[in-house]
Amino acid sequence: MGAQLRLLRRRIRSVKSTAKITRAQELIASSRIVKAQQRMEAAVPYEREITRAVSAVLSNSADIDHPLTVAKEQPSSAGVLIVTSDRGFAGGFNANILREAEALAGHLRGRGLQVKPFVVGRKGITWHRFRDRSMSGEWSGFSDNPLYAHAKEIADALVSSFEDQNGIDEIHIVYTEFVSMLTQQVQVKRVLPLEVEETTEQPPGGPLPYYEFEPTAGEVLNQLLPRYIESRIFNALLQSAASEHAARRRAMKSATDNANELIRVFTQRMNQARQAEITQEISEIVGGANALADASAGKE
Repeated sequence: MGAQLRLLRRRIRSVKSTAKITRAQELIASSRIVKAQQRMEAAVPYEREITRAVSAVLSNSADIDHPLTVAKEQPSSAGVLIVTSDRGFAGGFNANILREAEALAGHLRGRGLQVKPFVVGRKGITWHRFRDRSMSGEWSGFSDNPLYAHAKEIADALVSSFEDQNGIDEIHIVYTEFVSMLTQQVQVKRVLPLEVEETTEQPPGGPLPYYEFEPTAGEVLNQLLPRYIESRIFNALLQSAASEHAARRRAMKSATDNANELIRVFTQRMNQARQAEITQEISEIVGGANALADASAGKE
């Protein structure tokens, strides 16, 4: 019985230590998610305006033929940018992204395309290395606090490969979109080539202005499109960072709640074991006293 009590006490101490760690991780994630949301919201106006600018150029130049907007007749390869996290303790955050990336890769292979992954985050890089899968590009160390310079570096590598004669013919991105503190959704989007759609609906922000281009609309697009790709990737990195903090906060809160429940159960078992031990000792004392009383009565 004493051995059982010692075992329960050790387990309670161990679970309490774990609960302190998970609670600290939860508080850290809660403090960082506010800043991540503010950065994500601050980047929205720039992305919206550069999207409007690209739309205006394409709308006023219907006959424009730019390499980034024209799909190849017989594509042979596709690049997939997979945005994961550098750290764990985030529940199913990375597993959901990698599962959607695998589904996308299967779809692309079904079309006869060779898939070339570009991976952001140590978790995704480790996942590919463990399975001996080659990567066309890898970046890590900034998943929870990305900068525009990181997005530019990634965009330069993707666009350079897209413009290469023997490079990739399509670019897709898989990331987690931040919807709310409780909801984050994995998104799969094609970045290049751009899809130009005709619509009669008025775009957000009002009608598009009419431009005259000098020297040409193509030259304007040469300057705008790389910035547009950078903004799309930067937005995905910011969305993923906010989602990572939210997922980690939720996972750590669940872990802390589970640890507290284990402590309650182990404490209850320890009290029951202590009560059983005390009851047994009292029974032994009473039994011994009765035996001595019977022995004394026999002698008389």
